[in-house]
Amino acid sequence: MEAPEQHPKASPGDRVIVHGHHQGEHSRDGEIIEVHGEGGGPPYLVRWDDGHESSLYPSSDVLIHHFGDEQE
Repeated sequence: MEAPEQHPKASPGDRVIVHGHHQGEHSRDGEIIEVHGEGGGPPYLVRWDDGHESSLYPSSDVLIHHFGDEQE
């Protein structure tokens, strides 16, 4: 029996959205520019909408929109 997937897979160009944790806190939006894990796994280097870049290891409040999904 296979273990359930723990983290989403991603590719450069995918969008990442991190939802706010508290009422009134805004979501953050960014583009994955590098994938450092095996097979598309984390950590990811993300360029956020404010221009800053940081490493991200996603948790349950993170959504990944794969490049091209919105065209299907």
